[in-house]
Amino acid sequence: MREGLEEVRVPDRSRFHHLLEVAGLFLKLGGISFGGPAAHIALMEQETVSRRRWLSREHFLDLLAATNLVPGPNAVEMASHIGFVQAGWPGLLAGGVSFILPAFLISLALSWVYVRFGALPQAAALFYGINPAVMAIILTATYRLGRAALRDRRAVALAVACLAAALLGVNEVVLLLAAGALGVLLYASPRLPARLWSAMAWLPTGVFALPLPWSDDRLLQLGLFFLKVGSLLFGSGMVLFAFIQQDVVSRYGWLTQQQLLDAIAVGQMTPGPVLSSATFIGYLVAGLPGAVVSTLAVFTPSFVIVALVGPWIPRLRRSAVAQAFLRGVNAAVVALILAVALALFRPAIVDVWTAAILLAGLVALLRFRADTMWLVLGGAVCGLIHYLIVQMGWGL
Repeated sequence: MREGLEEVRVPDRSRFHHLLEVAGLFLKLGGISFGGPAAHIALMEQETVSRRRWLSREHFLDLLAATNLVPGPNAVEMASHIGFVQAGWPGLLAGGVSFILPAFLISLALSWVYVRFGALPQAAALFYGINPAVMAIILTATYRLGRAALRDRRAVALAVACLAAALLGVNEVVLLLAAGALGVLLYASPRLPARLWSAMAWLPTGVFALPLPWSDDRLLQLGLFFLKVGSLLFGSGMVLFAFIQQDVVSRYGWLTQQQLLDAIAVGQMTPGPVLSSATFIGYLVAGLPGAVVSTLAVFTPSFVIVALVGPWIPRLRRSAVAQAFLRGVNAAVVALILAVALALFRPAIVDVWTAAILLAGLVALLRFRADTMWLVLGGAVCGLIHYLIVQMGWGL
């Protein structure tokens, strides 16, 4: 079994053929993979392990474990890992880019439609029903991640502390890294030398060097903001919206709470990684250049991380410190997603109809494990039905 990024030596002609295979497969998966990272990973396993036998199941699990130990979108990183195994360094880029491309193009089209027609009453009716469906998705993600991450009292206490800090406005980057450091203190402290204890104590202070730049150039700010997000995104793509809530909405006022809800909806309606919402957000803030810059910035760290971390996969998996850091970060991830849910609840749930859609969405997700795409589309249909009823003067 090959572990990490071990490039396969094959003739150039065969390498080019493998590269085309990688690009074709991940273009297909990027266009059909709805349902979140778990569904994306399942499709990749089916295609690359069970069907094509590009790698063994053990090798696939090693790569998957590595993506859980580092920041970045898991599915994009898995596509890059698999591309490298099959076609070397060009395959690393081809796998990740091909998986991202369909979501980018669909999100770009939806962005144009939203900006062009978003003010129409019919469009407002769509999002009237979509927003509570999105709230159901966020709350369900919080519940499921919480069950996996908060397995003891220490993790619960850390998550509660992180939630309080997030509601008080503490920087989300500080929260993630400080929670990771506390996770090491809580779960791996006997193995740490005194010098490392001291370094971890100063970690949250050093992170304050990561705010957005002073420049008034909005494209530059967008690029550096999403570069920061892509470099520090642990646990779930939903954490993206915690960053946006604090910086793009509250601090800079580039988006409203309503537009953030709509961006989350777009991320759920499109196939591929949920981070494709960055394309939508970039377009709203700075048009087509903003969409391109935001997309490039949020995904670039994934490729760098895969290239750098690959050789260290076996050591990371065996490291108690790395596992403890991840446990602390995961507790903070749950808190940040819940903080976003609390901030967006009031603009999404405005009456009995929206409350009913939220309740139905929670039942569909938790009881029947409905696909999020169909849930969002169902919310849109409910919004249109409500609009038609009001237009008919039935008073509902």
